[in-house]
Amino acid sequence: MSKEILNTNGEKLGEITLNENVFGVEPNLHVMHLALRRQLNNARQGSACAKTRAEVSGGGRKPWKQKGTGRARAGSLRSPLFAGGGVIFGPKPRDYSFNMPQKARKLALKSALSARQDQLVVVKDFSTIAEPKTKLMVSALKALNVSGKILIVADTKAAENNYLELAARNIPSVKLLLPSNLNVKDLLEADSVIITESAVNEITERLQ
Repeated sequence: MSKEILNTNGEKLGEITLNENVFGVEPNLHVMHLALRRQLNNARQGSACAKTRAEVSGGGRKPWKQKGTGRARAGSLRSPLFAGGGVIFGPKPRDYSFNMPQKARKLALKSALSARQDQLVVVKDFSTIAEPKTKLMVSALKALNVSGKILIVADTKAAENNYLELAARNIPSVKLLLPSNLNVKDLLEADSVIITESAVNEITERLQ
């Protein structure tokens, strides 16, 4: 399976053969769902905390006598029945994260890449962006004919992509990712995925 390699002016420079084992697998929805859940769960703080009736301060004295008042019997003002009382089965700090086998995580990434095959645009590099100017990035995206939420997978530390990060950071619909940080959530959320030739090679080497 081959894709055109473009420059940021939208001109064709050649073709690249995408590895079928990485970019052409049958997407496994169950594994992708698990990977997405894992990513969202692992990002949760899990710091929500409510006090039980044992932890709320006060409430040591019996509010009124047991009998003779006509009211229901009460032993503490910090009972969950009263305002300011404890919370029954409230949240406590917890760890929501869970693990997935490495093979399953790789399969989820390959499935997501394969599912976005039609929205994938391969570029040689971003060397034409020679200044940290947003308008250069906007014109490059226009030339590549991409719109909506755009994910750019490129090594921003490479010399040829020197100004990519600065040129793209003021565009709210654009997200930059290093090839090593590629994840299922960002791949599935993007309307278009722009990926550099070197990033394709790096991802292929890691996932095949």
